[in-house]
Amino acid sequence: MYVTTPIALPGQPQPAPPPNWFSRLSPGHRVTMILGGVFMSFVLLCCAGGTFVGALVAEPEPLRTGTAAEESAPAIVAEVAPAPDTSTSDGAEPVPATSGAQVPDATGTPAPTSSGASAVSELAEPSDITTSPTPVVQTRSVVEKKTIRHGTRTVQDSSLAEGKRVVRTRGVDGIRTLTYQVTVVDGVQTDKELVNSVVTKKPVTEVVAEGTKPVSRCDPNYTPCVPIASDVDCAGGSGNGPAYVTGPVKVIGTDIYDLDRDNDGWGCD
Repeated sequence: MYVTTPIALPGQPQPAPPPNWFSRLSPGHRVTMILGGVFMSFVLLCCAGGTFVGALVAEPEPLRTGTAAEESAPAIVAEVAPAPDTSTSDGAEPVPATSGAQVPDATGTPAPTSSGASAVSELAEPSDITTSPTPVVQTRSVVEKKTIRHGTRTVQDSSLAEGKRVVRTRGVDGIRTLTYQVTVVDGVQTDKELVNSVVTKKPVTEVVAEGTKPVSRCDPNYTPCVPIASDVDCAGGSGNGPAYVTGPVKVIGTDIYDLDRDNDGWGCD
């Protein structure tokens, strides 16, 4: 299949070239494509320059013509102390002297000696060991005093009127002395043990007397019974009381109520 291109004749307008992919892009896409191309060119330029500079600065690797077995091993220099004379007069085989030097083995690697092993073990040991502080323990005696409450005892007293109470002996509290052994660890009390308890002052029991004598409701100046009151008059008389008595009553003491008007020793007769 052949594509023919139209040829413009002289005097005719030239045909427009066919549009390519870049011309079909929008203005924003064109700017993006241009910036991306500039950035990629800058990155490639930097990478190429870094590779070139590194090739100039790096040291050339020495050319090895032989194999690893043919290459000479590095020489090992060891300082050996002069061996003491261990020969004996009887022709015995001399004993080799040991030193702190490292003697290479068959592979060329220096073999560690006993002195080197001890040096390694010394380096392996920690030089600073943290230890916890020892607690401070203190023990002391503490004395305390405790009050002993006194008791009360009641006794019957027939000389006192019934219902009356009188303190015969006043009560006194006692004192008990307590001794403790206190243990303190780092300023904090951890134990308290009682080691002694003594009564240093005995309590005194209080004694209270309670009367048991019956209380008479009659005035002792008359017989039979005349009530005790602010005033007593004969019943049926002109007196206004407030207490009254029916006679006759005998005056055995003082006629305080004036019941014996004729002074014959009898009242209200």
